[in-house]
Amino acid sequence: MLLPDVLRKPPKNHRPWGYYQILSDMPDHKVKRIVVYPGQRLSYQRHFHRSEHWYMIQGYASATKNGIGYALSPGQAIDLPAEYWHRISNQGEENLVFIEIQTGDNFSDNDIERAEDDYGRV
Repeated sequence: MLLPDVLRKPPKNHRPWGYYQILSDMPDHKVKRIVVYPGQRLSYQRHFHRSEHWYMIQGYASATKNGIGYALSPGQAIDLPAEYWHRISNQGEENLVFIEIQTGDNFSDNDIERAEDDYGRV
């Protein structure tokens, strides 16, 4: 029996730092549920064709936006305009879960410029 789309769980896209699930992928936006494992962090990166909005669901994040650090907890959010360098890390003992909303005109990985990366992807 096939489940309706609203009942299907999106596949997990695994990365060295955790995984993400694409919740919505439309021409004008993309929405991801991102899970970062304890002690892991994403690349220090920027995008030229999209902005991002991060909304914290679970855990405690250390975010960097253009060199300035922010502590984020569940219910808090941060906006990351296009061309801003940014990174998020999980220094807690539980998974960090947040929703990322992308807006702009390019949501592919070819719009990522990495300055630093713990996993050799620079």
